[in-house]
Amino acid sequence: MPEQPRLPLDLPSTGGRRPRPGAAAAPKRRKAAAAQSPHAASPAEPELSEQPPAAPQDGQVVAEPSPAEAARGRLEEETPAEARGDAGRARRPADHAALPEVIPAAWAEGRAPVLGEGPLDAALMLVGEQPGDEEDRGGRPFIGPAGRLLDRALVEAGIDRAACYVTNAVKHFKYVQRGPRRLHQTPDAGDIAHYRPFLMREIVHVAPGLLVAMGATAAQALLGRKVGIMKLRGQVLSGPGGMPILLTVHPSFLLRLPDPEAKRAEYAHFVQDLGAALRWVPEPRPG
Repeated sequence: MPEQPRLPLDLPSTGGRRPRPGAAAAPKRRKAAAAQSPHAASPAEPELSEQPPAAPQDGQVVAEPSPAEAARGRLEEETPAEARGDAGRARRPADHAALPEVIPAAWAEGRAPVLGEGPLDAALMLVGEQPGDEEDRGGRPFIGPAGRLLDRALVEAGIDRAACYVTNAVKHFKYVQRGPRRLHQTPDAGDIAHYRPFLMREIVHVAPGLLVAMGATAAQALLGRKVGIMKLRGQVLSGPGGMPILLTVHPSFLLRLPDPEAKRAEYAHFVQDLGAALRWVPEPRPG
């Protein structure tokens, strides 16, 4: 099995501070949509020029990069070369051509990954734990019971899912077979570390204005450490390259609650958490 590329886990410390509200709502740089020939020798993303930028002339206004663009640049520098390739380009959908091939964990050998879905210039990026049974069979993220609950919550929060990029920290469904059923298994720290380079590359590629970590696995993958979701939910922390991360629960948590009253209260709290994203990136509203 090919050696797994790794990323350093020493991400920027939050220091107990929350990023400045509104910073991520700066205009995003839109990526070119021109298709690249599969026979071209150039890399999927243009390399930075080695020539120093020309000095500004007198009176010339130099545009500052947006916070999202600056974070993207910092994250590019933190990403090792082996995680920047375009291996498996011929086997990938066009939208994922610039991403490295997802190397499966040992327990997922021979199975296709469930990749992210959504605009590659999305202002809002939602990150979950892993695909479930329906997602694994359908090849798309968040199309099962938790996904349908997420769709409903996004509508109530005033967010258009079609304007968001939706993905998971772990790209394969980890399960244990019980007769005809495939029962979910929570990814462990090794699984999170294994798939983390591919998640980081997605963030570089999409460069969102705000990341939403839904659940403990997503938060650990983004922050490089465990955090208490129930204690910190609704807060915004500094994540990869300085990108802001909004913490909330995973929608499957709501589905598991046995008490109807508690389920209604937690669902309302979840909608409130998602609605807080609009203070950072107002773009993903229904058209």
